[in-house]
Parts: sequence; C-alpha cells; structure tokens
Amino acid sequence: MYWIIAVVAVLIVAAITYWLHRRLVVATGLRGGWSVAANTILVAGSLAGVSAFLVGAGVLDPAWARPLGWIGYTWWAVLFYLILGVTLIGIISLIQRAVGRLRSARRGTAPPVRPQRWLQIATAVLVIAAPVIVGYGVFEANRPQVTQDTVTVPRLPAQFAGLRIAVVTDLHVGPARGAGYTQRVVDLVNAEHPDVVILGGDLADGTVAQVGGDLEPLRDLRAPLGVFGVSGNHEYIADDGGSWLDFWSTLGVRPLRNERVELHRDGAVIDLAGVYDATAPEPYRPDPGKALDGRDRDRVLLYAAHQPKQAEEVQGQGVDLQVSGHTHGGQLWPFGYAVGLQQPVVTGFGQVGDVEVFVSRGAGSWGPPVRVGAPPQIALLTLQP
Repeated sequence: MYWIIAVVAVLIVAAITYWLHRRLVVATGLRGGWSVAANTILVAGSLAGVSAFLVGAGVLDPAWARPLGWIGYTWWAVLFYLILGVTLIGIISLIQRAVGRLRSARRGTAPPVRPQRWLQIATAVLVIAAPVIVGYGVFEANRPQVTQDTVTVPRLPAQFAGLRIAVVTDLHVGPARGAGYTQRVVDLVNAEHPDVVILGGDLADGTVAQVGGDLEPLRDLRAPLGVFGVSGNHEYIADDGGSWLDFWSTLGVRPLRNERVELHRDGAVIDLAGVYDATAPEPYRPDPGKALDGRDRDRVLLYAAHQPKQAEEVQGQGVDLQVSGHTHGGQLWPFGYAVGLQQPVVTGFGQVGDVEVFVSRGAGSWGPPVRVGAPPQIALLTLQP
C-alpha cells in the first residue's frame, strides 16, 4: 500500500510540474537559455519536493536528511503561490478572451489573438513574486513571538486572579526543524514565568525513534502548577499516538488522556481537562464524558483539545475556556479562508455555542517552514475574574 501511495504522489508531482512547464514556459514563448533554466528549476524543485515527502514519511532519516526536507518543503510553498498565480492569470485570460469574442461577434470581425505580451509580463511578475513571498514567509516562520491576552473568567476564584497560562501548539519539529528550534520556544516560554503550560498537540512529525530527540528540550519547561499536553492529529500519522504520549511523560509533560486534573492555589481549586484529538483512532478516541466525569460543576473548568471544533462536543458542560491549535491561522495566506470552512475559529478568540475558545496559530510550521500572514505564536493567557 505504501508503494502505491508513493507512486501516486510522484505522478501527481510530475503532473503539476508538467502543467507549470506548459503555463510558465510554453505559453509565454520562452526560448533558449531562459527556457532551459526555467525547466531545470521546475524539475530540480520537484525532485526536492519528493525528497521532502520521503523525509516526512521517515524513509529518509531526518538526522541527516533534514536539509533536504527544509529545501523540498520550502519549494512546495513556492509551488503553492505559483499555482495560485497561474490559476489567476488563466482566469483573467479566459475573461479577456470571452469579452473579446463577444465584441467581435457584435462587430462581425474575427476574434482577437490572445495578447502574449500581457501573459509574459504577468508571468514574469508571478515568478518573481512567488519566491519573494516565500522568502519573507521563511523569515516570518523563524521568529516565534509571545503574544499576551487577558481572559475574563467570571467564576474564577480570587486566588487564581492573574493565573498565567502558556499555550504552545503545533511545533511540527522533525522533517524541517530540529531540537534547536524546540529549545528556542522553550526559552521564550520560560522567560515569561508562566504558572501553567499547556501543549496543544502536533509537536512532531515522524516516529519517536527518529524525531523524539527533537523534543528533548521540553524537559526544561518550568511551571509551578505543571506542564500538560493533549495529542494532535499528527501524533497518530507516523507512529502510535500512545507511544508519543508515553514519550512526553519522560520529558516531564503530563499527558491528558481523556482525563481531568485539579489545579490548586492558595486553598482554591480549578479543573483542567484534556482529550485526545478528534481524528485519533481506537483506542484513543476522544471521550469528553470520561474526561469530565465526577467533577464539581461549581469549579472553573479549563479544557484542552487540539481542534477548535471539539468545543461542539462539550456544550452545556460548564467549560469556561477551551484552548486549541491545529489551524496554524492558515499558515500560508490565503489558505486561512479554507480552514475557516472546516473549523469554527481559525485564530484568536471565538465563541462556539456556550464555550469560549482560544486558538493559537502554533509555534511551528507544518510542511514548508514558511508562514505568510500568520506568524508563529506562543500564547500567554492571563486569567482574571
């Protein structure tokens, strides 16, 4: 089955490359050395893109192949914007052609020839703009920033006023980034001296054996009330999700496996519950009922779930705040608009029924180490009554 998927993936990459060759080289009339250079870049980029998939799938060990992963995934970001641009140029060309034919039909003249000069100029702008945008996105993605927000929780005990929660999600270390990036995030978190740290899932891409070491710096996280974590969908893609959560435990992270813990401060208590990701297979299916069973409903309840839409499963359960990740804020503009079709909140605060949800854009990047219009985020939430 794996080889069937691999062959299909290669065929798709080849089809995209050929289509871009037709649109960027043939349609614009590119000739000579420029044609050779353009085709060479397309082919070399596609080979790098396939290599990145092999790194992400663990066929090539990230320990030595991470540079291939970084280059290949970055190329996929360039392709994303080339495809968007070529599609837009094609739509404009079709509209121009249709308008020209309508005018010719009214005048009784022959339809005009499509102006290749306009196509050449538009394509030139595109092939310059796409790498520039991605270059900016690489710079932006490499600068995780701490954001500060205050959350009003009406039922919050006075003893918990000013409680600081660091929310770190979607590191996605492994194929394109390693332990050095994790350490940078950990240092930023510790510099804020949070009371609680919540890791929102999708921390690594790959198996524990291959990329577990890239999360080793997490053992340096410091928070007096604890470091907790819930699994994301990527914990189950290349490895058994339970193995990842077991590994987190060795780093001093308390995984919340459909369970609830009590946070104590100066004699007062609030609850923190967490569930598996919505896509987790058996025996890791999310079970909010199990996580919330037996709790005192008079207590404030914080809820951790990887995907914002999981708030739909805890309506009427007295959840005061859900923290999530998963969306990356879209990661590559304008992809966030598509994410909004699948998730009720894409970034920041939103209301899902009777549950207030906070969604972090995530501290890392999935696939391309690139972010455009959605900078990486380490969220620091301060609770106030």
